[in-house]
Amino acid sequence: MLGLIRSLTKSRIGALIAMVFLGLIALSFAGADISGAKFGGSNNADRAVTVGSAHIGTVDVQKAMSNALENARADSPAVTMKDFVAQGALEQVVDSLIDRAALMEWAGQSAVGMGVSDRLIDSEIAKMPAFQGADGKFSQAAYKALLGQKGISDAALRDDVAKGLMARQVLIPAGVGATMPQSVVLRYAAVLKETRDGAVQLIPSSAFAPKTVPTDADLAAYYKTNGARYQRPERRTIRYAIFDESSIKNVPAPSDAEVATRYKLNAAAYASTETRAFTQVIVPTEPAAKALAAEIAGGKSIEAAAAAKGLSARKIPAAKRAALESEASSAVAAAVFTTAKGALAAPAKGALGWYVIRIDSVIQTPGKSLEQARAEIVAAIAAEKRKAALADLSAKFDEAFGSGTGLGDVAKSAGLTVITTDPLEANGTVPGRPDIKPNADVTPLLAAAFGMEREGEPQVAEIKAGERYVIFDVGQITPAAPPPLAEVKDKVAADLQTSRGYGAAKAATDKLMAALAKKVPLAEAIKSLGVAVPPAQPVNIPREQLNAMQPKIPATLQLMFEMAQGTAKKLEAPDKAGFLVVVLSKVTPGAVKADDPFVARARIELGQLTGREYVDELRAAVREAVGVKRNDAAISALRTQLIGGQ
Repeated sequence: MLGLIRSLTKSRIGALIAMVFLGLIALSFAGADISGAKFGGSNNADRAVTVGSAHIGTVDVQKAMSNALENARADSPAVTMKDFVAQGALEQVVDSLIDRAALMEWAGQSAVGMGVSDRLIDSEIAKMPAFQGADGKFSQAAYKALLGQKGISDAALRDDVAKGLMARQVLIPAGVGATMPQSVVLRYAAVLKETRDGAVQLIPSSAFAPKTVPTDADLAAYYKTNGARYQRPERRTIRYAIFDESSIKNVPAPSDAEVATRYKLNAAAYASTETRAFTQVIVPTEPAAKALAAEIAGGKSIEAAAAAKGLSARKIPAAKRAALESEASSAVAAAVFTTAKGALAAPAKGALGWYVIRIDSVIQTPGKSLEQARAEIVAAIAAEKRKAALADLSAKFDEAFGSGTGLGDVAKSAGLTVITTDPLEANGTVPGRPDIKPNADVTPLLAAAFGMEREGEPQVAEIKAGERYVIFDVGQITPAAPPPLAEVKDKVAADLQTSRGYGAAKAATDKLMAALAKKVPLAEAIKSLGVAVPPAQPVNIPREQLNAMQPKIPATLQLMFEMAQGTAKKLEAPDKAGFLVVVLSKVTPGAVKADDPFVARARIELGQLTGREYVDELRAAVREAVGVKRNDAAISALRTQLIGGQ
C-alpha cells in the first residue's frame, strides 16, 4: 500500500544486507555472511572505515562481499561479483559493517553500559543448525569442523554473534510499537483509494524518420557504431551422457548370509508389536483422579464424567509402549499395557499430572520370520548394491577425468551414448528457436557448464541423488558478439531510421508540451504537429490497481501518480524510439470511513514505516556519537578489484 506514497522497496541484495545488519548472520551460519571481521590491526592504507576506536579493513569488506554473493547465488546462481557490485551491494555491505561496529562501540561506552554476555553468545551458537549433531543438539565436533572449513576462529565467530545480538538489543525495540495519529492514517488511506484520469501519448521517432532508404554504407556505419545493441550472448554446446542403474552389469545377488545378517540387525522391525488405543483424562492431583475413576466405575462414561468437571477426554488412536513411556511416564505406560480392552486402568502419574485412562482397543501385529521377510530384505540389499555400484562407477569416471581421459573415451568404454546440444545460452534456450525448450537433463548442468574456462573439461554430476548421473563437458564456446550485419539488416535499417527521426520527434514533443502548458487540449495540440502519430491512450486507474502491479509498474503510470492535476510530463522511450507524454486531467480523492478495514491495514503499515524511521534515526545518531570516517580511496580501489579491474 504505502509503496506508492514513499519508496520502501529494496533490491533482493538490499533485503539480504538488511538481514545481515540485524544480526542474523550467525543465526544462518552455514549459508550467510560470516565476515569474520576483526576490526583492528589493519594499517591505514588497508582501512576502509574507522568507526570510533575500531577499524574495518578492506579485507573484512572483501570477505563480507564474497559471503554475501554466495548467499545471493542461492537464488540466482548466475549472478557475478560484477553484477553484485553494480546493484549497490558494496555500499550496503560497508554500511552494514559500519553500523554493527558503531553499535558495539556506542554500547560499550561507560555512559551507556550495554553488553552481550558470554552465556548469551553460547546460547545463540548452540541454537545454530549448522553446529548441531545427528541428535539435534549442539556438537562441539561439528562446531570445530565447520569453523576450520570456513577458516574462522572461535573468537571471530563470537565477535560476530555479539555484534548481531547487540544490533537486535538496540535497534529492534526502537521500531516496536510505533504508531501514527488517526488523522494521518485517514488521510493516507484516502490517498491510497484515489483514482486518476488522464492519457498517454506516444510521439514515435519513426513517424519523423526521413523517407529516403538508407544505403548499405549508411547501415554499415551505423552498425559499426551501435553493434553492442545487437550483441548476442555467449553460447555453448554441452556434450553429455546419462548413466543409471541400467548401466551397471553383473551386480552380485544378495547372499543368504547377507540376508540373515540384515534380518538380525533389524530384528526389532520384524518382531511382533502391540499398540493400544485409549481415551485419557488428565487431572492435577491423585485424589481428583481417584474420584473421577470412581464415577466412571459407577456407570458414567469417561467423556461424560470429564465434561461434568469441565475437563476434556482425549482419544489416543494408537500408541506403543516405548513411546508412551517417553511422552508420559513408565507408570502410565504400565497402566495402559496391563489393562484389558474396555477396562479402566488404575490412575497413574505422568508428565502432565494424573492420568485416568480407558482402554479402547488392543492391536496385535504379528512379527515376520526370516523366510517371511526374505523377499523385502533381498530387494533392499539388491537396491543398495546397485546404488553402491553406480557410485563406484561415478567415482571411476571422475578418476579417469582427473587423469586426463576425455569424455568420449570414457563414454565409449562404458557403452554410453554422448549427446551434443544445440548452442545454448546460459538460461538453456537456443537463440532464434523459441520452440525448443530447455532439456530437463541439461538444465542442472548449465551453471557448471557456463562456469568452465574452456572446452573439454569433463565432469561427473548427479541428476537424481544415488539414481541418475551424468558425465558432461563443453563442446564449443561461441563468445558474445554482434551477429553478421546481413542477419539483422532489417532491424538495423529500422533502428537507423528511428535514430534519424529522434531529433525531430524531440522537437515535436517539446512543441506539444508547450501547447499543453498553455492549456491547449491534447487532441488539438497533436493536430498542430502536422504528423500522424498513434492515438492517445486514455487512462483511468485507482491507486489500488496500480499498487497491485508492483514491482513492475509501468513508468508512465508511476509518473502519473507523482504528478499534480492539470499538468503534463514527458518520458524518453528506450533506444531513442521516441517520447511519451503523460497528461493528468483529474484526481478523484478516495472516500474512506474510520471503521473501514482498509484503514486498519493502513495504520499497521504506517506504524511499520514509522518504526523504520525511528530505527534509521537511531542508527544515524549512533554513527554520529562514535564518529565514522570512510577511506573513499581504499573503498574505490576495492570496488575496482572486485569487478576485475574494470
